[in-house]
Amino acid sequence: MSLRLQLNLIVTAMLGIFASVLIGLQIDNIRRSVHEEVVGANVVATQLLSRMQWVYGASGLEGMAGFLAQVGRIRANEVELRDEQDALIYRSPPPVYKAGRTSPQWYNQMVATPLEPQEIRLPNGRLILRADPSRAILDGWDDLSPMLWMVLAGFVLGNALVYALVGQVLRPLHRVMHGLRQMAEGDYATRMADLSGREGRLVSSAFNHMAQSVQDSIEAKRQAKAATQALAENRELTQTIQGRIELERAAISRELHDELGQQVTAIKSVGLAIARRAAGSDATIEQSARLVMGCADQIYDSVHRLISQLRPLALDRFGLHDALRDMLADCQLHHPGVRLNFDMPQPLDGLDDALATAVYRIVQEAMSNALRHAQAQRIDVRVRASDTVLRMELVDDGVGRVGQWQSVGHYGVSGMRERAQALGGSFDLDQMEPAGVRVRVHLPLKMKIKPVET
Repeated sequence: MSLRLQLNLIVTAMLGIFASVLIGLQIDNIRRSVHEEVVGANVVATQLLSRMQWVYGASGLEGMAGFLAQVGRIRANEVELRDEQDALIYRSPPPVYKAGRTSPQWYNQMVATPLEPQEIRLPNGRLILRADPSRAILDGWDDLSPMLWMVLAGFVLGNALVYALVGQVLRPLHRVMHGLRQMAEGDYATRMADLSGREGRLVSSAFNHMAQSVQDSIEAKRQAKAATQALAENRELTQTIQGRIELERAAISRELHDELGQQVTAIKSVGLAIARRAAGSDATIEQSARLVMGCADQIYDSVHRLISQLRPLALDRFGLHDALRDMLADCQLHHPGVRLNFDMPQPLDGLDDALATAVYRIVQEAMSNALRHAQAQRIDVRVRASDTVLRMELVDDGVGRVGQWQSVGHYGVSGMRERAQALGGSFDLDQMEPAGVRVRVHLPLKMKIKPVET
């Protein structure tokens, strides 16, 4: 049901109630008028006829009938004269006032007031007086009929006028509905001109504000979707680049280990042979040879550290557990005053290479930040794995602050976060009290971790 029809039905109901009350009051007035008139006429007629005994005494029933005939019809009453055998001697003639006309039966039942017939006893008969309200009722009907037609005409015209006016008032809603349909069809640039009236201006302003909000939201969602897709592509590209970098690092570390390592070993061997041959004969040559051997050892150590930074051989040969242990042992060697605690009960055999490399690089970067920038004196490294998630946690007691780690120019934190997120994991930095920083990484596992044997 449309709003226009609903409003029109409400107005129709109100007009109907008003018309019903008006007609009811009019009928009630007519009923009272008819009752008063009929009762009054009946009382007067009864009193008059009851005192006509002298007519009967002079000429009997015939004289009484003649007298009644001369009197004619008494308003609002019907008179009958009957003898002692109940034979009809006289009856009032039909009314000449509005003769041949009657009011509707339903109306008669609504306004008529039934009265008991009055009977006057005569020596040889009886006189019966019955109330006849038909003419009074007809007068009331003649007064009510024009009113009914006027009410009906007013009711019809009022409804037609209300229907037209409501349609005129609700016409702006059609523009609103048209605008909503356009937006539902995807035309989010739809705008509405100001409608007439204060409420109309408020509606049009609210519609335009809503349309702008929807358009902005759709555009924001589109940009967010594009940004999400671009981020996913960037992460995929980053993961690919990091994979390529790790491959190149592994190749360079192998080359350094195989080629440069052998050459350094050869230099050291030659120096050792020269030193032995010159021993006891030429101290200068022997000293120079041993200097060459010392330089070779330094080069070997530097190459070994460089190989570990590029790609730890233990990670490829023995797995994440041994690679982390070697890295922490090397840190302990170069920072003997720092206490390192390593907790990783599971070797995690068969761990994905990208995942193992990410964990190793994150621990390596976090260790570097804690030692070089935070001057940490204690570092705890903990690695745990369930069936679906690998958790890594590194806690230091240094002077570093989370805000410093995340400031512009510190790419180590960005690199750790990017490594974790590229694998579908999470990276968090927490400030510890009274000092220190905690690095937490959660990475999803694609393998089933075997339980630790005890």
